[in-house]
Amino acid sequence: MVEGQAARPEVGDSAPAISLDRLGGGQVSLDSLRGRPVLINFWASWCVPCRQEMPELAAAWQAQRARALEVLAVNLTDQEGLKDVETFVAELALPFPVLLDKRGRVRERYGLAALPTTYFVDSLGDVRGVHAGLLSRPALEKGLALILPSAAPTD
Repeated sequence: MVEGQAARPEVGDSAPAISLDRLGGGQVSLDSLRGRPVLINFWASWCVPCRQEMPELAAAWQAQRARALEVLAVNLTDQEGLKDVETFVAELALPFPVLLDKRGRVRERYGLAALPTTYFVDSLGDVRGVHAGLLSRPALEKGLALILPSAAPTD
C-alpha cells in the first residue's frame, strides 16, 4: 500500500464517500444516490482493459435502468489530460456519469491498486462486491446480482 493511501474497502464495509465534478458540468455524490444500487468503475483512457469493458458497462446500465442501477465511471484525471478523457467518452458514447478525480483523493480513499477496478454498492451504501481487472460479462452479472433488487414475484 502506498503511504497515506487508505486500505481498500472490502465486502461489508460502507463505501467511502465520493463527491466529484461530472464531465460536462455539475457534481455527483455517492450519498445523493443512497437508496439505489451503484456500480463504481475506476478507469483511465490509457488503460486497455478499461476500454474493453466499457461497452459491457454501458449495456448493463441500459438494461438495468428500470431497476434504478446507477453507474459512476470515476476517471483518474490526476493521471491524464482532460482532452484524453473527453475523447475516450465521446468515442465510446458513454451514457452514464463520468466523474473526474482531479486530485486522486477518491482513488486514495478506495486504496486503488489496479485498473480497472469495479465496486458493487448496494442501496444502503455498503460494498457487496469488488473486482480488480477486466470485468467479464459473467463477473459483471455476478456483481450486479449482489446489488440489484430481486425481481417482483409473478402471480
